[in-house]
Amino acid sequence: MTKKTKKIEIEIVVPNDYSGITLRQYLNLQKDIELYKEDEEAMNAALFYHICGIEPKVLHQLDREVFTKVKSQLYSFLGNINFLLQRTITFEGVKYGFEPNLSKMSYGAYLDLTKFPTMGIDEHWPKILSILYRPIERETGALYSISEYKGWKEWETEKWLDVNMDFHFGCFFFFNRLYKDLSLGILNSLKEMEGIPPNIKSILEKSGEGINQLLLLQGKTY
Repeated sequence: MTKKTKKIEIEIVVPNDYSGITLRQYLNLQKDIELYKEDEEAMNAALFYHICGIEPKVLHQLDREVFTKVKSQLYSFLGNINFLLQRTITFEGVKYGFEPNLSKMSYGAYLDLTKFPTMGIDEHWPKILSILYRPIERETGALYSISEYKGWKEWETEKWLDVNMDFHFGCFFFFNRLYKDLSLGILNSLKEMEGIPPNIKSILEKSGEGINQLLLLQGKTY
């Protein structure tokens, strides 16, 4: 007697870009990608699970055509991380603003930022955002002022995990571009001076090591 296989219909929601992926999903995906980086099948399973919510046991039952189509759609945007800084963002009824003037950042905020080993999208990123983005108190046109920095609280950082990745990449690559511009400016200035240290380039690169290391996130995603 032949046993009939019961087919179950499921709905697969595939995001079109990073605006459909939260930081929480992204961080969980990165952990699994690092864990299974030598196993392509496991990495695909992690991608489908964290981005589309498809359990591995369900993934193995998908038609090949469906699997290929979904995978192709995911990979079509995962390499696109060309986003701009969003200076303000509203969620949970509160409007937050990016530090208006980094050069005049309070010493306490600056000190707390230096405590993190990297300035990158990792487990420390929500805490970094809690320092850089604070509730807007006054706003006039494009100008605004934000609340005084009084230190970050663990429970306050959780909200950033549910913000989408287009926002996070915009903030991260703002600092990436800033670091590159500053490094280039310093090198150009030193060229006009005598006694340039022969290892100045490596010194600058080491200073931005945290940012450069996080560029590998794109490669990991691929």
